[in-house]
Amino acid sequence: MRVTFDSLGVRLAGRNLVGPVSFVAETGEFVALVGPNGSGKSTILKTLYRAMQATTGTVRLGPDLLAELSPRAAAQRLAVLAQEHGTDFDFTVLDVVSAGLTPRKRMFQTDTREDRDLIAATLARTGLAEHAQRSFCTLSGGEKQRVLLAAALVQQPRVLILDEPTNHLDIATQLEILDLVASLGITVLAALHDLNLAAAYCDRVYIIKNGLLVDGGTPAEVFRSELVAEVFGVDVCIGENPATGRTHLFFSSSPN
Repeated sequence: MRVTFDSLGVRLAGRNLVGPVSFVAETGEFVALVGPNGSGKSTILKTLYRAMQATTGTVRLGPDLLAELSPRAAAQRLAVLAQEHGTDFDFTVLDVVSAGLTPRKRMFQTDTREDRDLIAATLARTGLAEHAQRSFCTLSGGEKQRVLLAAALVQQPRVLILDEPTNHLDIATQLEILDLVASLGITVLAALHDLNLAAAYCDRVYIIKNGLLVDGGTPAEVFRSELVAEVFGVDVCIGENPATGRTHLFFSSSPN
């Protein structure tokens, strides 16, 4: 599903946080928003999953204005995996993942055979089948993120939002989550801090600074040494990952 931001702006307490910004994530693309802390990348994504309200401009899911969709209709199209889940749930892994069915079910509707098969397949795909009866509270940070990703996938979204989902996770877990997400074939919008993860996984990258769009394109197009130095305040040499052939950034502490 195509996602379109058109002249999006966000103001809070009289302060302009974002915009106006306009950009597109095409159907099936893995798109990253990157920028320094406080640049506005998470704020942009929060307007998409309605954690913040746009002050100006529009967001579209396919041809439809997000503002005109009911919460239920929006949740049937998009799902979100955020950096922090806010609290520990006193539920089993199976309970948390099953909650992903909520947008597609009527009140008090019981799970069907197809629902149970979907949950089982998702638990297996995310490596959680053997943890189904464990308490969510007892899991590691990486395991919790996998559970929440599984719950998002059970929604069967056409758009997946990753709001800094790999922060504070070890590198193996980061790669595991992004490998899985990249294999889904759906539209993905991610706020990422690690530029090399964005370069390794994303079809398109948008650089955000001070709430504005600085540049956008493929990783090879946007990760230019002078632009990265200007936006992030570091010296960088742009090279190639010999294993994958994709763009790779080599950093030093500060620009000359």
